[in-house]
Amino acid sequence: MRIGELAERAGVSVRSLRYYEEQGLLTSTRSASGQRHYTDYEVERVTFIQRLYAAGLSSRTITELLPCVDSPSEEHSDAALERMGQERDRLTAHIADLVQTRDALDGLMTAARAYRDQLQAATSP
Repeated sequence: MRIGELAERAGVSVRSLRYYEEQGLLTSTRSASGQRHYTDYEVERVTFIQRLYAAGLSSRTITELLPCVDSPSEEHSDAALERMGQERDRLTAHIADLVQTRDALDGLMTAARAYRDQLQAATSP
């Protein structure tokens, strides 16, 4: 199938597929005229790549995980689980930072409301 059909079947843009190829996440064969051609397998691969992106993983991390799919082995599975664990830890730390930032903003909002209430009280008869 050609790139447009793969994009439609996988529910992604043609631009995304080209990006995946640039990043080494997806490969195609080329016709004599240079058109990309894919098999049904690539539909599943693109769907899997989309799931990894949805989980917050970067293309670099996805590249590190794909050997587990391309050449299944205990070693590759262990490496993938280790890498996913590192990403989970990174996300957990980021969430903690976001919570701290939200709490700081809540404090500023509380102070702003109190200040507004003081202004209203001072200007009320």
